[in-house]
Amino acid sequence: MKQHSFFALFLLLFTLQACDPAMWDQVLKDSGLEGGLTKEEVAKGLKQALEIGITEGAQKLSQTDGYYKSAYKILLPPEARKVTDKLHDVPGFTNLEEVILEKINRGAEDAAKKAAPIFKDAILSMSFSDAWGILKGGDNAATQYLRQATYNRLYQEFNPVIVQSLDKFNARTYWADAVNAYNKIPLVEKANPDLDDYVTKQALEGLFAMVALKEKDIRHNLAARTTDLLRKVFAAQD
Repeated sequence: MKQHSFFALFLLLFTLQACDPAMWDQVLKDSGLEGGLTKEEVAKGLKQALEIGITEGAQKLSQTDGYYKSAYKILLPPEARKVTDKLHDVPGFTNLEEVILEKINRGAEDAAKKAAPIFKDAILSMSFSDAWGILKGGDNAATQYLRQATYNRLYQEFNPVIVQSLDKFNARTYWADAVNAYNKIPLVEKANPDLDDYVTKQALEGLFAMVALKEKDIRHNLAARTTDLLRKVFAAQD
C-alpha cells in the first residue's frame, strides 16, 4: 500500500474552492489511495464519523452529571442571584442556589436523550454539497451546519421535555416558591419565576459546545475507525 496520508488529502480538500465532483475524483485518483475510494465513500465516511462522534457527545450529556458536573453546567441567570442572595437566610431556602442548580441540570440531562436521533437525521440527510462544504470548512463547520439544520427542532423537542424534567425534579415549583417569597419582600424589583425557556436555551448551548468539541476531535484524531468504511477511508494514514 502506498504510504499517502489521508489527513494530507483532507487538508487538500479543505483548500479546494470549486464544488466540482470531477475534481474530487481527480484528487482521489492522484492521492494513490488503494481500494479506489470514491467521492461518495469519502462523504459517507465523513457522515459516519460525525454520526458516531456527535451522538456519543449527546449521549455523554444525557448521563447523570453530564451537565451538572461538567464544563457544560447550566448556571442561573445573573438576575436570579438577587433571589438566591436575598433568601439565603430564609428558612427553607438557605441552600436555594445549589438545590435549583442541581434540579435544572438534571432536567437538561433528561432532555439530552432526545438529541442523538435528531442529529442522526440531520447527518443522514446531508447532501454531497453539504458534506463538501463541511470538508472545506473550519473545525466547527459541521457544528454550524447542525445548528442551522436542527436548532428549531431541538428546541421544540427539548422544551416540553425540559418542562417535564423540571417538574419531575420539582424544579419549577421549588423555584416559583422561592421567587414568590422573594417578590413579597418590600421594595424589591419583581423577579420572573419562569425557568423553561432559559434552561432550554442553556441546555442547547451546552449541547452544541459538546458537538463542537467532538467535531474538532474527529477532524484531528483519525484513529476513531469503528466501521469497515471508516477503516477503509482512513487506512491510508497507517
